[in-house]
Amino acid sequence: MMRTHTCGELRAAHAGTTVTLCGWVQNRRDHGGLTFVDLRDRHGVTQFVVEPDAPQAARDEAAKVRLEWVVRITGVVRARPTESRNKDRATGEVEIVVTAFEVLNAAEPVPVALAAGERSGEDQELKYRYLVFRRPEMREALLRRARMNHVVRDHMVTRGFTEVETPSLLRSTPEGARDYLVPSRVHPGSFYALLQSPQLLKQLLMIGGMDRYWQIVRCFRDEDLRADRQPEFTQLDVEMSFCDESDVQDVAETLVHRLLKEIAGVDVPRPFPHVTFSDAMERFGSDKPDLRFGLEVRDVSEIVRESPFVVFHDVVAAGGVVRAIAVPAKHAFTRKDLDSLRTVVADRGAKGVAWCRIAEPDWTGPAAKHLSPAMRAALVQATGAETGGTLLFVAGTREIAIPATGDLRLHLGSHFGLRDPKSFAPVWVDQFPLLEWDADGKRWNACHHPFTAPLAEDVALLASDPGKVRARAYDLAMNGLELLGGSIRIHQPEIQASMFRLLGISDEEAQARFGWFVEALRYGAPPHGGFAAGMDRLAAVLAGLTSIRDVIAFPKTAAATDLMTGAPSTVDGKQLAELGIRLV
Repeated sequence: MMRTHTCGELRAAHAGTTVTLCGWVQNRRDHGGLTFVDLRDRHGVTQFVVEPDAPQAARDEAAKVRLEWVVRITGVVRARPTESRNKDRATGEVEIVVTAFEVLNAAEPVPVALAAGERSGEDQELKYRYLVFRRPEMREALLRRARMNHVVRDHMVTRGFTEVETPSLLRSTPEGARDYLVPSRVHPGSFYALLQSPQLLKQLLMIGGMDRYWQIVRCFRDEDLRADRQPEFTQLDVEMSFCDESDVQDVAETLVHRLLKEIAGVDVPRPFPHVTFSDAMERFGSDKPDLRFGLEVRDVSEIVRESPFVVFHDVVAAGGVVRAIAVPAKHAFTRKDLDSLRTVVADRGAKGVAWCRIAEPDWTGPAAKHLSPAMRAALVQATGAETGGTLLFVAGTREIAIPATGDLRLHLGSHFGLRDPKSFAPVWVDQFPLLEWDADGKRWNACHHPFTAPLAEDVALLASDPGKVRARAYDLAMNGLELLGGSIRIHQPEIQASMFRLLGISDEEAQARFGWFVEALRYGAPPHGGFAAGMDRLAAVLAGLTSIRDVIAFPKTAAATDLMTGAPSTVDGKQLAELGIRLV
């Protein structure tokens, strides 16, 4: 065998055993006639010692090795004296007395930092990603993700779900995010689209009677990227027949609960709390609320409607809202802190944050003089403000003020250290709007996707008042992030046709784009629903990491480039000619 043990395996019980290990030189130290070598592989680190009486060939080889050289070493396991044991290393109670030393491959000085806790520039780390795998944090992230995938597979199989692979080359359906197009050589002028999501395919599996389907699937979207978005991503895709929301949510919730317990080591109470979309927006200013802390938002529009403060009065008179957050006395602001809050809400279009301190005998701050005694009493009752605390106000249209106070609340949670990265607070959000009005396009858009079913009691509103229709959609949020989302699907052809018409898709266009799916609905589609969970995001959250790049083996940059391979790149003119493509 090339090796008898790994570098994380040996213990005091192995003393006296002759072993052979292979790995990378992590450290080398000369102490007079003794040379110490720390050898690393994926499993751990083991210390070797080359003593003066070691064979000359072994001493010569050990003398020339440098960091990250690949070597094979044979020796005898020896227990280390108690006072010299390394308590921070699993193999720290032993060392290997070298009898043979072989260099398998020399290495040039590596261009990135590999020690635990160290980082290099982002471009360097992406260019030399294969070297970053040697760093403990990156290695553990990939191992943790592998364990997560194993738990997912075990959970889905024991729940009676069947893993089915769906194709990655599909017909382009140009709605939502842009497709990545793949030209067909055998059908000149025609294109495939890379899979954005197996949405319709998994619904077809339900129509075909598969009952319970799942897969971990690779998806692709050619969209404008943000720092934490990738052009290719992985999702857990699940669909089940003859179910309602609670059935689907039970599968998802028990899975997330198990992942939290087995991967993150946290036992979160079940059942997870539920909140409607409207309540989430009103109380937290977000449809993915962070429940690790309080500071809930309150609408105080009616209380300050008659205030002489023109910002409050004019906004409410114009149909807008004034929203407030009561910050407890134990969380003190400096004047600089308060002045900086304006930048927190500016991206949402809010003009600023008004404030006042709840002091005795009188309130202080810019907004205080515009609040009558009756208004102050009502504000205290409505917000729970306490003496010594601070009231923060944001005024504007609902479209501006609600998300602005959501951002403000999250900022306060971070500013005062209330968002504990080691705690987890999952929450279900449901009853989302089915549709949203696109003022620019002057038409309705699907909030989730065009195949989401409306609540039964709202179906009649599809014809009379579409904006009030609620969807049978649900998201599972945790710590201010969306972990997964899903819905009960439309399974009746006539409702699907109505949905297409509301979205401005004519019967002819629907037939051209989705005819194969619409036809399938006519052959006895069962009630069905499911969810999709972003595996990259889930892995990052479970690890307490802020970036999904830290849990992806080979991520792209924010500009969708691969610095390691140089993709995307130009291709040979002959390839383009075979595809019938000419660059313009």
